[in-house]
Amino acid sequence: MRLDRRSFVRLVGMGAVVWAHAGCAQGRFPGPREPNPATKRPIIGYLSGWSAEEARPLVAAFHAGLKEAGYVEGLNVLVESRFADFQVDRIPDLAKELARRPVTVLVATGGAQTAVRAKPMVPPIMPIVFAMSEDPVKLGLMTDMTRPGNNVTGIRFVIDDLAAKGVAIVHELLPKATLVGFLVNPDDPDTEPRTRGAQAAADALGLKLAVVGASTERAIDAAFDGLAQQRVGVVLVDVARFLTEQRRKITTLAARHALPTVYPLREFVDAGGLLSYGISIADAHRQLGIYTTQVLRGARPADLPVIQATKHELVINRRLAQVLLLPVPRTMLARADEVRD
Repeated sequence: MRLDRRSFVRLVGMGAVVWAHAGCAQGRFPGPREPNPATKRPIIGYLSGWSAEEARPLVAAFHAGLKEAGYVEGLNVLVESRFADFQVDRIPDLAKELARRPVTVLVATGGAQTAVRAKPMVPPIMPIVFAMSEDPVKLGLMTDMTRPGNNVTGIRFVIDDLAAKGVAIVHELLPKATLVGFLVNPDDPDTEPRTRGAQAAADALGLKLAVVGASTERAIDAAFDGLAQQRVGVVLVDVARFLTEQRRKITTLAARHALPTVYPLREFVDAGGLLSYGISIADAHRQLGIYTTQVLRGARPADLPVIQATKHELVINRRLAQVLLLPVPRTMLARADEVRD
């Protein structure tokens, strides 16, 4: 199920789940009210696999979604946050810690393992709303994304075709580059299908794809050394959790080797990268905030279909492009969601 922002907001404002067409009028949410002292404010348990610092912009986007739907922390809702600092083994204990609080709903972010590892640790009646890129059915979180049937639902940001689209962006940025490096994490279970998609896109454009894998920090160093030795004209980085966690190291190595590199998330550009094209994770977390309010209003996750977030964004670091003596096509600059000078 794919919804644009207007339809999505209208969905949450309604009393029942209704799939609205994109052109329908936007519903109105009740404004924040002063809490009744006799009424207990609902508590959201916010659990992230990331660190508090790394998750800061996503947390802000989540709160923006809450506010958009009429909920403000400290006014008519409370938020208890826990961060695993990229240590997935900590997630079960953090989930149990939140479950001991009178939590109305558990929000699971920062990787699919947050929801997977938290689910067995909380009561089966506790609603869980997630944000992830993986397929929740394949992960065993539910049997049907259109009607989950249990205590779990959420937002899935679709990245299945991102590598193929990245090859097209690479070719548009550097049309004379014939050898494209593709950095992947071989341990990621979705690497193989994304690599096939990237290879098919490269073949269609008459490009050669040099695939290199890295699942450790040392392997990332070796991968960039190898790409430089092969004299690739440009590098494309796959969307994978480990590579995203290592984005500062990756952008530093790309700059050190003077390799124009295209990334799958704006977070890489935030870390000093050249250009990103991919799903807006921040917008998905805004939607997560909105969707969470459905549960606060009494909706059951069993009846709430998983929303597929599909908003893509193009972010360009023009200052770095100038350092690399790389002219960015005007057509790309014109349609970019953000250009940093």
